[in-house]
Amino acid sequence: MGASALDSGHQRRRVDWRLRIPTFAVLTSSDTASAGDIADLSGDAIIELLAPTGFELAERVIVPDDRDLIAARLQRWADSGEIDLICTTGGTGLGPRDVTPEATAEVIDFEVPGMAEAIRAQTFAITPFSMVSRGKVGVRGRTLIVNLPGSPKGARECLQVVLPVLPHAVEVLHGRGRAHPEHGRGSG
Repeated sequence: MGASALDSGHQRRRVDWRLRIPTFAVLTSSDTASAGDIADLSGDAIIELLAPTGFELAERVIVPDDRDLIAARLQRWADSGEIDLICTTGGTGLGPRDVTPEATAEVIDFEVPGMAEAIRAQTFAITPFSMVSRGKVGVRGRTLIVNLPGSPKGARECLQVVLPVLPHAVEVLHGRGRAHPEHGRGSG
């Protein structure tokens, strides 16, 4: 599915979850990558890890480190009903332009703190710099949003921590598995 399918305002009728492949999108927030000054290697790393797991890439976009642009893209993708998992990369550190966690917090219905905590705990064994990551994991509607670091190595290491539970998390969000109470808006 290309960018025009979601950007045109056209929304396809939601297909029964059991009859389709789960989809993911990659949102890279980087002033330098959005200007074309560097390649989006962290986005490449995410796709390389997720593609073999049964998720299908639906969208990939690079935006500047701008809170409003990041929040708008997350909201549009989640509300489209076409994206099951969004992985962001970049903007999770302590820099003045690192605003991805704030943009994510603005649009999610609820957090999934155990996933973010597991990422930080397990990657701490690799580097103490994981302590300064502010990445969030949360849900909007039936879409899981995972913030990952902007370096290819960091994005890969962090995604590998949650990779085993992503299919289950997405299935539960779509009502498969054990029933769970509604959170937030409960839309989708």
